[in-house]
Amino acid sequence: AAAFRARAKKEGTEPTRVIAMGGDGGTTDIGFGCLSGMFERNDDVLYICYDNEAYMNTGIQKSSLTPFGAKTTTTPAGKNSHGCLTQKKNVFEIIAAHGLPYAATASVGYMNDFLKKLERAKDIHGTRFIHVIAPCPTGWGAPESKMVDLARDVVDCGLWYLAEYEGEQESGVPGGTFTLNRKPREFTSVRDYLKSQGRFRALSDEEIFLVERSRDAKWEMIERDWA
Repeated sequence: AAAFRARAKKEGTEPTRVIAMGGDGGTTDIGFGCLSGMFERNDDVLYICYDNEAYMNTGIQKSSLTPFGAKTTTTPAGKNSHGCLTQKKNVFEIIAAHGLPYAATASVGYMNDFLKKLERAKDIHGTRFIHVIAPCPTGWGAPESKMVDLARDVVDCGLWYLAEYEGEQESGVPGGTFTLNRKPREFTSVRDYLKSQGRFRALSDEEIFLVERSRDAKWEMIERDWA
């Protein structure tokens, strides 16, 4: 983005707009320091995080966006271990705390919402970030034909939310506004969502209850602070 801006200044033309995309591990683990600097500088870049909740290209290792209880090659599930023991990092809120012009969450199960957010981000200058959930058949342990359904189910059961953040940098006022784009009237079954995937097969009833309780606590915060 800096190079395009310098060339445009030299040639007297409009800078080329930049779009970048990375997976959940490359975004929230390996590359997060660089991204945080980009957010702080407010570089004119649209960054899309393609989140399939593990390092899928290199052997399905855990990332900081792997949810609690998920089986990966570095968080195995069996008699003595039930998958990932940590919670999924709250990346959307961490990034919004940088005060960038625009950030959003999306799902490939709700494409109209995703496309609207891409259109919105296109019209904004400065750093923009879209975090999109996109299931992986191999890593999630479900058939390809179920991927769009799972991307919809994770929203409907409340384990993923669709939201936007818009900063107020142009006005010079710190902070910004959160908007919840979809609130299910009644959540669908967390148990059904988890049990439809091989990666959660080892979860006990008690652990599924903990996932539901964590979801409820998250939505209490959303409804209190965003709605």
